[in-house]
Amino acid sequence: MPELPEVETTVRGLAPVLDGQAIARLILRRGDLRRPFPPDLGQRMTGARVVSLGRRAKYGLIDTDRGDTMIFHLGMSGRWRIDPAETLTHDHLILETAQHRLALNDPRRFGSVDLVPTADLATWPPFAAMGPEPLGPDFTPAHLAAAFEGRIAPIKALLLDQRIVAGLGNIYVCEALHMAGIAPDRAAGRITRPRLAKLVDAIREVLLAAIEAGGSTLRDYARPDGELGYFAKQWRVYGREGEACLCGATVQRRVDGGRSTFWCSKCQR
Repeated sequence: MPELPEVETTVRGLAPVLDGQAIARLILRRGDLRRPFPPDLGQRMTGARVVSLGRRAKYGLIDTDRGDTMIFHLGMSGRWRIDPAETLTHDHLILETAQHRLALNDPRRFGSVDLVPTADLATWPPFAAMGPEPLGPDFTPAHLAAAFEGRIAPIKALLLDQRIVAGLGNIYVCEALHMAGIAPDRAAGRITRPRLAKLVDAIREVLLAAIEAGGSTLRDYARPDGELGYFAKQWRVYGREGEACLCGATVQRRVDGGRSTFWCSKCQR
């Protein structure tokens, strides 16, 4: 599934061709993805001008001058294609400007598209209870300390809780915990403030490195320009079960709640 760095990379790839452009036409080639498209999506987006693009957690945001924001989620295998040579079977939404044609391609149809008044974004149900952005100023050691106080749940599980921090996914939590030297099963409430500070820094460092590398290619994910993300080549532990850790010990794996956890028992305590 595309995670936060993949969505950020997607938004950055769309910005040069969409920002400031009027939408000449929006075509829906089916009625739904994971859920139905908004019934008035085409009418409200056609003729609107894109005034900014952004991201909230794993959602991409396309703001227009009509006071609406089109919100997209890439699901398991969704991606935007810019100026494709042909229309593919799974190009379910086509967005055209005077200069470009963009296709939202989603073979598994686990993605979604919504249209919300921009002024109401903070209270839109999927966003209303979300924690701070991990790359934003509100994500601090003090925030984690308050969220973890008295909690005996494993640190990894709580970092994946979108109410505590928005947008963190399995890959980057595994990587950040390794970089910070914290075992994924350690009780969150027992982690000291200095170690939480190290964790905050590690999360930011891992996410920024992944964005710089264009994300981690998993299954069908590719950037809007068609290039693959290369952060997978930098993985410290994720997907490396049985291989040597940087310290020389062996990377281990177990399954927690249907997700694979990768860690090093020597490096992480």
